[in-house]
Amino acid sequence: MTGRSYKAAGVDIDAGNRLVDSIKPLAARTSRPGALGGLGGFGAVFDLKAAGFTDPLLVSTTDGVGTKLKVAIAAGKHGTIGIDLVAMCVNDLVVQGAEPLFFLDYYATGHLDPETGRQIIAGIAEGCHQAGCSLVGGETAEMPGMYADGDYDLAGFCVGGVERSALITGDTVQEGDLLLGFSSSGLHSNGFSLVRKIVSDLGLDYESAAPFDTDRTLADALLSPTRIYVQSCLATLATGGVKAMAHITGGGLVDNLPRVMPAGLAARIDTASWKRPPEFDWLSREGQVEEADLYRTFNCGIGMVVLADPGLADVVAEVARQKGEEVTLLGSVTARGDGPAVRLD
Repeated sequence: MTGRSYKAAGVDIDAGNRLVDSIKPLAARTSRPGALGGLGGFGAVFDLKAAGFTDPLLVSTTDGVGTKLKVAIAAGKHGTIGIDLVAMCVNDLVVQGAEPLFFLDYYATGHLDPETGRQIIAGIAEGCHQAGCSLVGGETAEMPGMYADGDYDLAGFCVGGVERSALITGDTVQEGDLLLGFSSSGLHSNGFSLVRKIVSDLGLDYESAAPFDTDRTLADALLSPTRIYVQSCLATLATGGVKAMAHITGGGLVDNLPRVMPAGLAARIDTASWKRPPEFDWLSREGQVEEADLYRTFNCGIGMVVLADPGLADVVAEVARQKGEEVTLLGSVTARGDGPAVRLD
């Protein structure tokens, strides 16, 4: 009688070890002051003093990539989805003034393919490199029967630091402050359940040319990784002109801006102030998505909004442009009255 084994049940420990060995150089590339040791321990140690902080507060975030993963899986393109994972966490940190310090990932699949795993974690390492944080560890879980063949899920966890005096709460936002929008790199990582439904209803193939960008396949266009705004946002904070920042994710401009403004104020936005990227117009037209739903589901071309002191807004915008951002004056903060917290004119 042949003995039972974990490998015969579907879990290959050796494959997991090969994956860890292959990603150690990727993680080493993300090393930064304060990160101690490398992958392989039971826990990661971070030295805040070595990172240069004197009176720090810790800020933590966690997020996933959502059903954008289904597009990556269907297209067999796994190299950038890890950037999305990091971006969704670090962009949430920086809006509170925090510098991302270290990142951990959770990668779960029914059957571990080391090469697919390496591509995913290479993307995570690239995202950490862009954000200036260290990939200090993670968990790879092979769970037969939990996921269909080829499926996987990702979760990310990031911790940042900010000096107590520099924490951004949005309390100082007032009427007359200006709204500066930083352009997105596409859909980012929101609304993909609706995107996939539209693609399916239209009978489109991910490997065919994108209807809104014939120079790219539909998969490549949809999988454009979420832009990481950390370096540009940290640079604008140094100007002293930033009152608050909002990462435009699920809920769009409509739901995210009120999170950083005091009650009684509203954001008045001129939607003609920027050119909406063609993928959003395509989704609106071909998917028959009403404008109100479009702006509440997607970023519509604006991935980050900075609420700036009007006297320093030009300086803030110029610093962001020097860091590679495309900046648009979207509108201003007004008294809310009886209207909504965000007014799209």
